[in-house]
Amino acid sequence: MFGRKKKTNKEILFGAAIEPDCAHCFNSILAQGEVRCRVGQTLTDGKCKKYTYDPLRRAPKGQPKLKNFSAKDFEL
Repeated sequence: MFGRKKKTNKEILFGAAIEPDCAHCFNSILAQGEVRCRVGQTLTDGKCKKYTYDPLRRAPKGQPKLKNFSAKDFEL
């Protein structure tokens, strides 16, 4: 409404700038240390016609390192 584009569920949960990657595709399988397409597609110009994003295949980012605090930091 009023010229604003409604965000999709994918944009809300995972960000709008997710690059297509065969490792994140629903149709991919891991065989002998390689990611292969279950459908048998080959990439043309880095794109696959059968690409379907699967958020469960994406590895989460690591937790940030905590700062080292001393008892002096918590004194009033």
